[in-house]
Amino acid sequence: WKRLSAMDEYGQIQLNAIERKNLLKTAEQLFKSTHFTREETEKLLYKYRAITSDRIDRVKFRDLLHDTFGMSDDFFMDRVFRAFDKDTDGYLSQEEWVCGLSVFLRGTLDEKIKCKGLRPHPRATPIPLLPHAVCFFIYDLNSDGQISREEMFQMLKNTMVKQPTEEDPDEGIKDLVEMMFKRMDQGHQKVTLDEYKATVTKERLLIEAFGPCLPQRKCVEEFCDKVFL
Repeated sequence: WKRLSAMDEYGQIQLNAIERKNLLKTAEQLFKSTHFTREETEKLLYKYRAITSDRIDRVKFRDLLHDTFGMSDDFFMDRVFRAFDKDTDGYLSQEEWVCGLSVFLRGTLDEKIKCKGLRPHPRATPIPLLPHAVCFFIYDLNSDGQISREEMFQMLKNTMVKQPTEEDPDEGIKDLVEMMFKRMDQGHQKVTLDEYKATVTKERLLIEAFGPCLPQRKCVEEFCDKVFL
């Protein structure tokens, strides 16, 4: 078998003719349902093979989020992994990798895309694969299709750094929860996807109100430059 190669920051990836054919076939199947071109999808699949010869596990993915996309919060990195891992098997397949990165790198608030890649609660309204929906899914800790005060409190407490002079930081977090709740809730006593979307559409900075779950713009540009150019 003739072996073909592609260079990657992780080193040289060598594929035989059959592996190369399978990679091209997978790229052809995937790219139409993403924001990537066929060529970009091929390069992401090479990247996938550069990271692992099997499947990407939670540890490898967290290393990527930390080293490549500037994320550092373990709690939210784990939640991002869950958003990518649509079949909940603890690994990212090539399809989950490409489709997840499509939103992670290039999703916009305005586009309308069918539900792909996120795992809504059986009784919840299907969640479209958009950046705000990714964040909503990550923040919806019990996957019931809503964000409660308790979930807000847990996430904000996780992200807040306790100051030595603070006697009871929980009170300050509760006040912040109530402030955010008043801005988002429209009378349901829990924040729905539509309420969350309406809020972050008006105030884009609130999309990561409860913790960091999207990559830094500079990191996205650097990743794309390395992989696609």
